[in-house]
Amino acid sequence: MTFKALSYDSLMLYFEQIISEKVLDEIQATYQSLKSIEGIIDITPSYCSILVQFNISIFDHEQLIGIIKEQRFQNKNRIKKESKLIKIPTNYNQNLDLERVANHNNLTIEEVISLHTERTYRVYAIGFMVGFAYLATLDPQIITPRLSSPRKKVPKGSVALADNQTAIYPQASSGGWNVIGQTEFNAFDTFEIGDRVEFERI
Repeated sequence: MTFKALSYDSLMLYFEQIISEKVLDEIQATYQSLKSIEGIIDITPSYCSILVQFNISIFDHEQLIGIIKEQRFQNKNRIKKESKLIKIPTNYNQNLDLERVANHNNLTIEEVISLHTERTYRVYAIGFMVGFAYLATLDPQIITPRLSSPRKKVPKGSVALADNQTAIYPQASSGGWNVIGQTEFNAFDTFEIGDRVEFERI
């Protein structure tokens, strides 16, 4: 892990620059540790980094880096927090692009649904909009590129995939992901880095 000061009250923590479960586990454990440090205002984890905003009246960059390093040493052998398992009931009959995904991968629609529901995904990042969790990784057989032209409006609750990721739109918005289902799930604020997610066909 390396550190870089981004502004007078923010710090970036960089991890190994690859997308992997090993790095995700490190980020998840560090994220949980950072949440316990009084004076940290906001924590934004991503695939290979964590952005930390802090109260400059409590500590400066060097002091915060020292605290993070000390906690990391103390917790080096600590078992990471057990991830929540979140099950998402999904109606695959309500879709816009399921046939497109099937045709792109020379599969039947039933095969696409089976491959999408058989995996347990992890939350690698949360962004784009509040509650939008990037879930990875897809079965290689259903990897599909984004739409060439994004839609002006994707319905709230759309279950979609793009490249090797899947996600749920927490609100109606523009977007270029392939919509393969719909869910009534609405607890988007419960997603945290490292959580496990499974889609259940209804």
